Amino acid sequence: MSKWIDITKPLNNKLAHWPETEPFHYEITATKAMTGSVNIGRITTSTHIGTHVDAPFHFLNDGKRILDLDIERYIGPCKVIDLSSFTEISENTLKTKGISYAERLLIKTALPNKPDRFPEEVPPITADGAAYMQSVGVKLVGVDTPSVDQISSKELTGHHALYKQDIYILENVMLDQVEEGDYELIALPLALEEGDGSPVRAVIKPIEES
Repeated sequence: MSKWIDITKPLNNKLAHWPETEPFHYEITATKAMTGSVNIGRITTSTHIGTHVDAPFHFLNDGKRILDLDIERYIGPCKVIDLSSFTEISENTLKTKGISYAERLLIKTALPNKPDRFPEEVPPITADGAAYMQSVGVKLVGVDTPSVDQISSKELTGHHALYKQDIYILENVMLDQVEEGDYELIALPLALEEGDGSPVRAVIKPIEES
């Protein structure tokens, strides 16, 4: 029987973060010796730390927040594809995989998994790439990079193009050791009522042929 594969970047005080945002920090604020019964920790962090999802409010002032989003999008069958030989995620590069239908798509790129180093460049999702995903049924796309746009982008073409196609965004999954194929995905965000994004625990399990 297949086991769940954790594709989440562990949250720790060494984890790389967007330069202009709050880094992740965990500390024990009350010890068992102090309380007489329990240890209690505290975390401070950006909502876009490690493996996370974006809500439209992240890039649209009138966009939906995390708790407004359809939780069903983050659970269900997904397809993992490897586009590590390409420098962008476009219609042409996606077509090389011959996808007929995929409700959730996880994309492996050439970016190495180095959680303590923040990349300077990533392969972006183009507008025609987002439109092609929509044409084959994609409702959620996950990438193994911190963003679906170039790190320096202010226009956020990929974010807006995916929003236009009603495709949810999952970023910074770890796919280095994952083979292409069909899986079940669970990547639930926290119930942050006003959240522009949220860390997630993302796991996949191979779909066994009956």
